[in-house]
Amino acid sequence: MLDLPTPTFLPLLQDIHHTLKRSHRAVATAESCTGGLISVLLTELPGSSLFFKGGICTYANAAKEKILNVDSSILAVDGAVSEVTARTMAVHATSLFQVDYAVSVTGIAGPDGATPGKPIGTVWIGLHGPQGTRTQRHLLAGLSRQDFRIKVSELALRGLWEYIKS
Repeated sequence: MLDLPTPTFLPLLQDIHHTLKRSHRAVATAESCTGGLISVLLTELPGSSLFFKGGICTYANAAKEKILNVDSSILAVDGAVSEVTARTMAVHATSLFQVDYAVSVTGIAGPDGATPGKPIGTVWIGLHGPQGTRTQRHLLAGLSRQDFRIKVSELALRGLWEYIKS
């Protein structure tokens, strides 16, 4: 069972909430390896319906293809855990939900799933909005699945915060 890290995230969540509400901007999520945790955290504080328009958990490649328009050739060549997949997920989530910003995550929580060049703990975060699309790669080796999901969610929210305040 996941113990939500809301107190740890509270200042960051408050900053995101305040800024998005004040600017009348909206955000959506496209998640894979976090299983919807970023959406859960974004909706922890009252008033999130003013800026959070939705989230989608596309854990399977088929869902990434059908819902977020990640081309099958991208998945075949670059893989689900790649910069181009994270980028595509964020761009299409922005369009799908008609929002100003979207954050996406795709990674390998383990204990299986590593491939050459993509060890357990590899994660890509995508951010899309008025300033274009940005991606971040992180390697979070040695974490449990729960700790991995929490850390990826934190990194994604911090990335979102940096993006919206820039």
